[in-house]
Amino acid sequence: MNSKFAALQNDPGAAPGVEHDEIAALPSSPGQVLVTCVDYCPSQVAERKIDDLDSFLDRHRPPWVIVRWINVDGLSDMGVMRALATKYELHPLAIEDLLNLSDRPKLEPYGGEDSELRARLFIVARALELKDGRLVSHQISLFLGHNTVLTFRETASDVWGHVQQRLRIKGSRLRSHDASFLVHSLLDAIVDRCFPILEHYGNQMAQIESALLEGAQPEARARINDIKQDMLLLRWVMWPMREMVSQLQREPHECVSDDTRVYLRDLHDHVVQIIEINEIFRERASDLSDSYLSAVSNHTNQIMKVLTVIGTIFIPLTFLAGVYGMNFRHFPELSQTWAYPAFWVICVLVGVTMLALFRRKGWL
Repeated sequence: MNSKFAALQNDPGAAPGVEHDEIAALPSSPGQVLVTCVDYCPSQVAERKIDDLDSFLDRHRPPWVIVRWINVDGLSDMGVMRALATKYELHPLAIEDLLNLSDRPKLEPYGGEDSELRARLFIVARALELKDGRLVSHQISLFLGHNTVLTFRETASDVWGHVQQRLRIKGSRLRSHDASFLVHSLLDAIVDRCFPILEHYGNQMAQIESALLEGAQPEARARINDIKQDMLLLRWVMWPMREMVSQLQREPHECVSDDTRVYLRDLHDHVVQIIEINEIFRERASDLSDSYLSAVSNHTNQIMKVLTVIGTIFIPLTFLAGVYGMNFRHFPELSQTWAYPAFWVICVLVGVTMLALFRRKGWL
């Protein structure tokens, strides 16, 4: 989080939200900011990278455009944030949540008929991805208007690659619907990325289960703990996502069409399915942790069993050696040449007999 913004947010008694003028006071941080725009209607689509944002915002959109989608990758340039917030009348509370990159998924309506601001739906979502074998999440903020969609991402990614491909197809369902259907498609792409992630962890747990059948592996405990932490992160993201999608589907808003609300039911089903699979995997990870502890305990028991058998065998041998080694006046081997070999024969017979007895009783 920007340190200047953190200071404004944590100042006791400070007014909630970030006004448009306050955005300019926040220092920009190093990093590239990429702004792109996609204009489309059922018959055509235009994609372009925005190099001069002020000039772009001053121009009116072409008359053929039905939906405009502006995407911002990177939140380091406060000048870009202020220009878009001013142009599209973004609410100060939404700007605060936009800059705060630790929010949970949620939905907030702003503006409308009884407000001076234009109607906007502000949506916070979190995209999940695997990075170096671990699960990480990135905040994605969306603003939905009647015919405009603004999206802000921490970093560029391919999470919406399929949505962009569908926009390029003439006659696609996406180009035939309004801006709210675009938001549904963007959220659906975020949610659907969770299924390959769950499949990855399912395969990981299957490998761990196979390894535990062969015995406790030292690295298995760390892998199980990593999976449990990642499943907890997925749960932290998807549970509020379910509530957000349910609210988006249930509560009417002038920016969300009835056709889109029908498709939101399917999105809600996907989120519920992911949550159910995640809960199953969390229980499975807990079972793997118990299996690992059982494998370690069994391995320890086997070691103790072998050591106990060895110690038990040597108890009578130690007794014989102690008695035989007492300080008698005459040692047998001094007068009888066969006495010393006979002692070793007796010791070996005692050991072999005890081993046979242990095996017969099933102790070995």
